[in-house]
Amino acid sequence: MTLEVEVFWSFRSPYSYLATPRLAEIARTYDVELSIRPVYPLAVRVDGFFDRQDPRWPMYVVRDCFRTAQMLGMTFGPPRPDPIVMNMATREIPKDQPYIRRLTHLGQAAVERGQGLPFICEVSRLIWSGEVDGWDKGDHLAEAAARAGLDLADLDRTVAAEGERLEAAIQASHDRLESVGHWGVPTFVFQDEPFFGQDRIETLLWRMRQQGLKEK
Repeated sequence: MTLEVEVFWSFRSPYSYLATPRLAEIARTYDVELSIRPVYPLAVRVDGFFDRQDPRWPMYVVRDCFRTAQMLGMTFGPPRPDPIVMNMATREIPKDQPYIRRLTHLGQAAVERGQGLPFICEVSRLIWSGEVDGWDKGDHLAEAAARAGLDLADLDRTVAAEGERLEAAIQASHDRLESVGHWGVPTFVFQDEPFFGQDRIETLLWRMRQQGLKEK
């Protein structure tokens, strides 16, 4: 029996990026359906999110992400540009967020074409690998989409024509994440049980094996 895991995932989350190779490996190896559910980051979803955090927290996250990437054999670097438009000095986050809105809508459109996992793998690597300056410029996004088996122009047409519907689907994912008792990303939900963080993937697999997870 094919098991299903919902994957709540954000293009602005470095930990979401760090989870993608393992997710791709799981999809190749096991009889499991990974239902990708793109969501907005907490910085956009929750007003004043950064005001509630210890000021030391961002630097710890950066340090932890660099060492986790090293451990996993992945390249990592700050995104250029940041998917969230933000005044780093004041922590002010404008309501207008063109990068993360477009990325999340593109991700939802990719999911609806059955290519959600390859799309988030390719685009997150583009943003977070540290290898690309100006991921939003030129053909970078188009080439990432093509590697995922998609046409960026086609996705953009869907985003332009059906933005309200895509936004409703994203908001439904927010509601679903909250209903199972979590708020962060990446969060993996199996049989209504949430597993938060890329470091909980092995725990997730352990739980699925209890429910009959099989290799392909």
